Amino acid sequence: MTYLTQINETVAYLRQQFAMPIETGIVLGTGLGGLAKEIIAEKIIDYVNIPHFPVSTVDGHKGKLWIGQLHGKRVMVMQGRFHYYEGYSMRQIALPMYVMKKLGIQQVFMSNAAGGLNPTFQLGDLMLITDHISLFLPDNPLRGENFEELGTRFPDMSETYTKHLLEKALTIGKKLALPLQQGVYVAVQGAMLETKAEYRLLQSIGADTVGMSTIPEVIAAHHCGLNVFAVSVVTDLCYEPYIKKVTLEDFVAAAKKAEPALQKLFIEML
Repeated sequence: MTYLTQINETVAYLRQQFAMPIETGIVLGTGLGGLAKEIIAEKIIDYVNIPHFPVSTVDGHKGKLWIGQLHGKRVMVMQGRFHYYEGYSMRQIALPMYVMKKLGIQQVFMSNAAGGLNPTFQLGDLMLITDHISLFLPDNPLRGENFEELGTRFPDMSETYTKHLLEKALTIGKKLALPLQQGVYVAVQGAMLETKAEYRLLQSIGADTVGMSTIPEVIAAHHCGLNVFAVSVVTDLCYEPYIKKVTLEDFVAAAKKAEPALQKLFIEML
């Protein structure tokens, strides 16, 4: 079965589950699934029941697809995502983006929990991602056969994060007095945290936050023509003298504290 066939079968299943259209897709990262509580749900589907969808295996990722109304706008919300370190292929991770596009969704908002590499960042900061560096190399969700109905063979990535959405977020930040950082997100394979030397390396190549997700989805979303907006929530500090031993529970706790500000931003963006 081809990748395109898998996408089309997933789309066909979801079209039977709820009414169209939906304009916005949202992907919620580690510890950031609380936005789903704001949704007037029309349908909640466990990932395990969706053909060809991977299943979230990490704490803090509920593994549910919500369809409903969020402050008057119809949305599809992924409460939990998939990661390369879980053993999934890049194409499996990217599949929901192509599904969203084929369902008629026009824009996707993403969030992630990330380490703060920029020494001006503080715990709980929200960073608008303006660019990224992928260290998932040599793998990539576009590796392999290209299907022209999904996107061009060699998509230009010089403006991956949609400018008018970034500008809108900055305007909202000023209006709501939400401090918003901007910067470059770097993604690594995981599933371990970096050494101090690796943190210094990542800083030296121009990264402001570091995580283990998001970029595969962003590449696919941009490839198929979705408008992309993404935010890192700084859940630990990765610069001296603040580097310390942290656990997943620490990340989730820090994300929960920052989540109300992220929710306000996403709701206003809609």
